[in-house]
Amino acid sequence: MSILTFIFLALASGFAGFVDAVAGGGGLVQLPALLIGISNKPIPMILGTNKIPSIFGTSSAAASYFKKVRPDLRLTLSMAIPALIGSVAGAHLASHFPTSVFHPLILTLLVLVGIYTWRKPNLGLNENLRYSASTRLWIVAACGLLIGFYDGLFGPGTGTFLVFLLVIVVGYEFLKASATAKLVNISTNFGAIVTFQITGHIWWKLGLALAFANVTGALIGSRLAIRGGSPLVRKIFLLVVAALIAKLSYDWIYN
Repeated sequence: MSILTFIFLALASGFAGFVDAVAGGGGLVQLPALLIGISNKPIPMILGTNKIPSIFGTSSAAASYFKKVRPDLRLTLSMAIPALIGSVAGAHLASHFPTSVFHPLILTLLVLVGIYTWRKPNLGLNENLRYSASTRLWIVAACGLLIGFYDGLFGPGTGTFLVFLLVIVVGYEFLKASATAKLVNISTNFGAIVTFQITGHIWWKLGLALAFANVTGALIGSRLAIRGGSPLVRKIFLLVVAALIAKLSYDWIYN
């Protein structure tokens, strides 16, 4: 790998960490960069290597949030454990499943998410919990399983979908939803890493090198989100959704 390629990947990883820490969607930046930078590697190895900087950046962002935003640990675990199981299952199928079939479905969902959030300016600015405590646990467990499967199989937009579901289904404000999503995302990344490692599809040296850049971006992003609160997270969330729609549309049309 040339030094210019590595610098390109490091900058992309740093920006991905920043974006992901605030509103999710870091895969929008990091995964395409890896697909360009190490295009000579098998797709499963690119997907597996992508998870290494992601889990380090997500963990550092989660630790930063945890100091200021206390998540509901019972709800978080109820979502994280099924998400871990789903991620393992998805990663097992990653090398056998044509991820292109996801494009129309994910695009449709993102458009709906963007329109819904944009048309409700007060959405997620204040906490407004829905359902009983026990019902919320069952709902987030089902959501975690589905999103975890998607993250292990494909990935881009996972954090964004987690944040949106925690806002719209549970009733969290955007800041708390983003903090909780980071903890859940750690479990999905871990499950995928274990699975990809078993099949030998991780380039550890590159992944760990990019982790430093991702952590730096994640720390900056999480601190900015805490300072700006839910209004800032909502604005960046909408920007990430728009960028994801543009990126996936381009991929679907031209690939």
